[in-house]
Parts: sequence; C-alpha cells; structure tokens
Amino acid sequence: MTAVAPLDWLPASFHASSASRELNAGEALFRQGDKTFAIFAVEVGRLRLIRHTSEDHDVVLLTARPGDLLAEAALFSEAYHCDGIAAVASRVRVYPKRPLLAAFRKDPALGERFMAMLAHQVVALRSRLEERDIRSARARILHHLALAAGPDGRTVSLEGTLMDLAAEIGLTREVLYRTLAALEKDGTIARTRSGIVLKKIGAV
Repeated sequence: MTAVAPLDWLPASFHASSASRELNAGEALFRQGDKTFAIFAVEVGRLRLIRHTSEDHDVVLLTARPGDLLAEAALFSEAYHCDGIAAVASRVRVYPKRPLLAAFRKDPALGERFMAMLAHQVVALRSRLEERDIRSARARILHHLALAAGPDGRTVSLEGTLMDLAAEIGLTREVLYRTLAALEKDGTIARTRSGIVLKKIGAV
C-alpha cells in the first residue's frame, strides 16, 4: 500500500523532525493505561483502538486508516484510554505531544486548524454512535455501507477481513455473514473480490 501524504494542518517543520514507526500485525503501538507521549498519523496499514471494559470485554472504538490521526486525546491526558493495535503490518508517523502543545500556544491559527480537524472527527464519531444504536443487523450494515461508499455512492472497498468489519460495526461474525448472505440473495448488495456494491440504495 502506498503511504499517504502527511496531515496538511501541521507545519512542515513538524513533518521534517518527526519519526516513523513500523508495526507488525497484532503489535501494540500503545496500551490502555500507558503514559502518553505522542499522537500519531497512520501512513500505511490499519490500526484499531480497542478499549477493555470492567466486564473484561474488548470494544473496538474505531479503525484508523492511512491519513487518519490517532490518539489525539493524548495531548490532554496523562494516560492512553485504550489500546492501539496494528490490524495489519502498518507504519505510523509519531508527533511528540510536548512540542505540539508548545506550537499551539505559539501559533493560534495552528490550534484552530487542529480544532477544525477534531470537529470533523466528532461528526464521524456521532455517525458511528448512531450506527451502534441501530438494533437491526440489516439496517446497521446498510447504514455502515452507505457511509463507507466511495464517490459513486455505491461501491465499498473492504481493506480488511469480514471479521474486521464485524468488529468495527459491533456485530458477531456469524450475524454479519448471515445478514450479508441475505442481502446478497435479495439483490440489495453484490459481493466482489475487493468489496461490496450497493444495488438498492436506501433499502432496509
């Protein structure tokens, strides 16, 4: 996979001085409770944010892909609130928190650009929370596919496995497989080698 360009809201000096880190599939970038030291940008691969609950249950909060910022809350926290785990072999760009916070204090415009980026992520998070509240597996899957569709509004590229998709939208693997099969059978979707095509937009 080709690496993406660095995030454009950061000044060039930060990119020049930052380091990158390679991760093997399954390797942890940080663990829940670790002391925070940086935020990260995904350059290659995919990383999952996984939170461990008091009931010893793992919840996938999100899957970060190339171009996504990761663990931005670390700027204002003493400890990471979840695990950052590479879903596949990945590379991240590391931005230490202290120099970044100092830059925000020195350059208010930079801070505004960062806030604008966070606002965009809040909108995306609200969509994910809305998705988790949809009880029907069929409706939840179609909602997710509609949001993930490419420029044509129909084609969804699946970079990971169906197990990854199940974890991302909060369904068991069995329920996901069964529901996808039903959607394909009634002509709502078509499966391809690289993804899923929505054939009936708005179907529930």
